[in-house]
Order: sequence, then C-alpha cells, then structure tokens
Amino acid sequence: MANFNISLADVCIHVSSLFPFVRVYCQDYLTEDAPDFSVSIKQADIDFEREKANREYEAEGLPRPDFHDAYLETLAVYRKIAKEMLRYDTILLHGSAIAVDEEGFLFTAVSGTGKSTHTRLWRDRFGDRAVMVNDDKPLLRIRDDGVWVCGTPWDGKHRISTNTMVRLKGIAILTRREHNSIRPMPAAMALPTILQQSHRPQNTEDVSKTLELIDKMLQHVPVYLLKCNMDPEAAEVSYQGMHNS
Repeated sequence: MANFNISLADVCIHVSSLFPFVRVYCQDYLTEDAPDFSVSIKQADIDFEREKANREYEAEGLPRPDFHDAYLETLAVYRKIAKEMLRYDTILLHGSAIAVDEEGFLFTAVSGTGKSTHTRLWRDRFGDRAVMVNDDKPLLRIRDDGVWVCGTPWDGKHRISTNTMVRLKGIAILTRREHNSIRPMPAAMALPTILQQSHRPQNTEDVSKTLELIDKMLQHVPVYLLKCNMDPEAAEVSYQGMHNS
C-alpha cells in the first residue's frame, strides 16, 4: 500500500494505491500540500481496467495485452481522478500538448494519426522555446478567463510531460494529408471529435457537466482542422495558423 499526494491542474489529490509503482509513476507531481479530494484503489478497479483493455484489443483483432497489475492501477487511479476533476471545472482530453513561448497548443485525433510525431516536429523547429506539456492525456482547466492545459504523469509511452500549466491558445484536429494546411473549424463541427477524445463519464450528472465544460471551452479556444504530412514544414504551418489568428 502507498499513500501520497499529487498536484494536478492546481488541485491536490491524495492517492491510496495497492502498489508503490503508482507513486513512482507520479513522482514529478508529488506534493506535501493538503488534499482537495482522495482516491483509493481496490483490486476490483484493477480487474476492470484489465477487462476493458482485453475488450479493446480483441475488438481491434489484437492479442490480449499482458499488462501487470501495477501498471493497470495507474489507469484506475487516473480514471477516478478524471471523474472527480469535473468538480474543479477540469476535463481530460486525449492529445499531445506543447507550449511555445508559454502559449499552449493541443493536437488531438484518433490513435495512430501522428500527434506525437507532429509535436516532435515542433520541438525540432522551436528548440528551447518549446516545452512539452503532455504527450497523451493532459488536463484542461476551464476558467472564466480562459482554458489552461496542464501536465500530468499520464503522458504516453514515451513518458513526455512537464509539471506546468499554460494558457491554451488553440486546439488542432489532426489529419494526415500530402500537403500542409490549417483552417478554423466551427465549434459544432469540432464537437464530435472533442467528445470522442475526452474522458467519457458513466453517470448522467457527470455527462452533463462534461458537456457544459466542453461548451465553455469551445467559447474560449478556437479549434482548427490541420491537414499535414510529417515534413518539418508542417510545424511552421500549424504554428503560424494558430499563433497568428
């Protein structure tokens, strides 16, 4: 059993986990501050994550993954955190988030489209001006003065994130094309993808809260359709399209 506190999106969370691995996984986000809420994991939560992973892999025609319990517990912890964070006007959105000169940009799409590859092009293009916020599952804190994208330990297979919060300048829905282009998308057109890539709660109250927060987010942050290849030019096209709007 491990008990520790982490800070995500300016919210302090007490975690009670079965395996010490979870504390190590979250080590860059540990804090001694008093918690705003707590999550506790049972073996049933880990079993749920294993069954969910098995169903998803089988649906894609892949062999069942051999995830160990300690790793699955990290997923169970984040699932419970994402649910509670709705009370703090914060949602989880699957994507790769990067900051340039302290402006945040988030790229979202279905898995395998090239989100991480695209933000790597940004790091190559902007060097020290660029900071990876989170490469897989950032949190978005939605405030009256704007939206803030926040690092988390749940940062993808390459484990790339920074314990930081930056104002979100734009969201790009990424698609692969031969030539690079970017254009604004109406919020109504972007909504289905945003919903698909966000954490999907189970009960009606949380669904309503999630929809309310996404609607507010789309009032603050423009969304773009980014068609791109993986040439270095793609980073410049997408940055100029969002930064200069």
